Amino acid sequence: MKITKITAQVKQAGRYSIFVDEKYAFSLSDTALLDSKLVPGQELSDAELKRWKQASEDDKVLGRVLQYVMIHRRSRWEVETYLQRKKAAPALVESILNKLSNLGMLSDLEFARSWVANRRLLRPTSKRKLQQELRAKHVSGEVIDEVLAEDETDEASILRELIAKKRQQTKYKGDDLRLMQYLARQGFNYGDIKSALEIESED
Repeated sequence: MKITKITAQVKQAGRYSIFVDEKYAFSLSDTALLDSKLVPGQELSDAELKRWKQASEDDKVLGRVLQYVMIHRRSRWEVETYLQRKKAAPALVESILNKLSNLGMLSDLEFARSWVANRRLLRPTSKRKLQQELRAKHVSGEVIDEVLAEDETDEASILRELIAKKRQQTKYKGDDLRLMQYLARQGFNYGDIKSALEIESED
């Protein structure tokens, strides 16, 4: 069997179709194609063609993962779970995780820093709530402790800001108990909530 043609795909930029004996056989990304050193006229055995078809499928999975992590940072557990949903073989999962780590695209430390920064930017929340969210992403306790230790946000100010914001909503205007329950769900402790409400009432 002979590679008779290699052409760029129209619908998928950066991907190339490889034809064997004038028939489409498999495709590779531009990077994978360069690494493969495949060229028109090259002879392939049945076993080699089978390996390249599997390499093509693995390459497609890698491409989808790269798109997944480029949307925003992901934890290692999220990427591993994504790959498992795509039914990637364990060896391929480990290979891709290592590749992404080596490229600096997969780091639980940087993921946690990004998570905290974004949450602080979007809405006020407690460190306890951030800790719960990061644990849900299977980030290690050591990494969570390190990142939250770097966070210099004043929890008392965040709490007062959140109370002022919620007081604008009808259901929280005259209902301290309901507001306290909401704040507790956001991870603030009872003593801090009570103190913040007392300060509010004095203003």
